[in-house]
This record gives sequence, structure tokens and C-alpha cells, in this order.
Amino acid sequence: MATKKKAAAPKERVAQMKLGSLTPAKGSRPKRVRIGRGHGSGMVKTGGEGGKGQTVRSGGGKGPAFEGGQTPWARRLPHRRGYSQKARDIGHFRASFAVINLHRLADWDVSVEVSPETLKARGLLSDLRDGVKLLGAVKADKSLPTGLRFRDIVFSATAREALVAAGAVLE
Repeated sequence: MATKKKAAAPKERVAQMKLGSLTPAKGSRPKRVRIGRGHGSGMVKTGGEGGKGQTVRSGGGKGPAFEGGQTPWARRLPHRRGYSQKARDIGHFRASFAVINLHRLADWDVSVEVSPETLKARGLLSDLRDGVKLLGAVKADKSLPTGLRFRDIVFSATAREALVAAGAVLE
């Protein structure tokens, strides 16, 4: 006797979305204005460009620096060559320091000289930038070890006072 297999239930087909079938939501995109298509359109003759002359031409009109005929601001300034030191352009002239506070050196080994390279090697600084500056922020529960040696580091006034009082050697 032949056994009959049960017919499998038909699988539901999910309609696939295709890029060509995508359309924007109704009302989200305004209908484009058709210029020069009869008087009923309201866009006849000049076609929204205004009058005649400079403003109608492509790329026409006055530039953003136009000041109504008076000498423009850029031309009124005295002409100088090169960079202006007065403006102090930070990117070219001002040094930006990697900053570290004094209390971070509380558990520093006295036998190791404190320099930008050793600070980076110990993980106290991630980027050396144009130099390292030591600031005088001290926490009450942490004290500085005596006899620290520093090289190639810039100090703030309060940091310098605290280190000299702790007997540090500043090079």
C-alpha cells in the first residue's frame, strides 16, 4: 500500500523591496514650477527672475562683500605680507602644551628623571604636543617625594614654588 505524504503548507512569500519601486510620501515633495508655460501658470515673460540687467544673468548680482560702492573692507586695510603676529593665529604661532598636575607625581620613583618621554612611557600623558607643562594642583592626601629631577618641562609659578620647597632639581 502506498503511503501518502501530507502536502506541505505553502510558504508565505514576502514582497521584496526594490530601489526602483521606492516613492516619496505624498505631499513631501512639492511639484516643480514649470516656467514659461502660459499666462495661467503665473510664470511668464521674466519667469521669476525680476527685471532686466545684471540680476537676471546667470551668476549676476553683487558679491557678498559689496558695500554699495564704498571701498570694501578688505581693500581699506593696510596691505602687509606674511602672517600677522598681532592676530596670534594659534595654529601657527602659539604653543599648545600637554598639561599634568603635581599630585599625579606623588608616587613617582625618585631615581627616575621626570621628562616628557618618561611621563608618556608611564601613561601619564597620551600626547606630548609642543611640550609639557606642570601645574601646581596638589591634593591634600598626597605629598610630593623629595629630590625629584625634571628635564624639558615648563612649570607654572605655583608648581615651581611647591617643587623648590620639596627640594626638586629643575633643569
